[in-house]
Amino acid sequence: MRNINKILLVVIIVLLVALVGIVAWKMWGGTPSYYAVYLKTGDLYFGQLSRFPSFGLSHVYLLQVNSQNQQNPVNVQKFSNVFWGPEDFIKINREEVVWYSKLRNDSQLVRLIESNPELAPSQASPQPSQPSGTNPSNEPAPKSNGGSSGSNTK
Repeated sequence: MRNINKILLVVIIVLLVALVGIVAWKMWGGTPSYYAVYLKTGDLYFGQLSRFPSFGLSHVYLLQVNSQNQQNPVNVQKFSNVFWGPEDFIKINREEVVWYSKLRNDSQLVRLIESNPELAPSQASPQPSQPSGTNPSNEPAPKSNGGSSGSNTK
């Protein structure tokens, strides 16, 4: 009986040390790693990847394409800042993932996220000054019928 108590005490101490080590590593383990996750839907998300208990991203950012803006057709936005107000975690169905890749700590995107973690939606940010003679609101709308002036040949 006495040997069992000693063994049990040693096992409990080892488990406690391991638990403290894991918690310390998670909290002070250095810079977090960011990943890019591309889905079958064509959506591209960035964030800190978690595989357990479920596959997903925390500290999520998404890529948005705005073909109307010629100077900056692509922008990155914090997922929790979108208008419907989601939490800062997205659970991802692994079957929908086309690929995912770890981002380098010195990449432009990681530096942008670390310098501005609350990336605001592009609609809320002030528009950059336009060069003289250009006004994006007065651009002609694209033709919807695909026709052009000229002769039609069959």
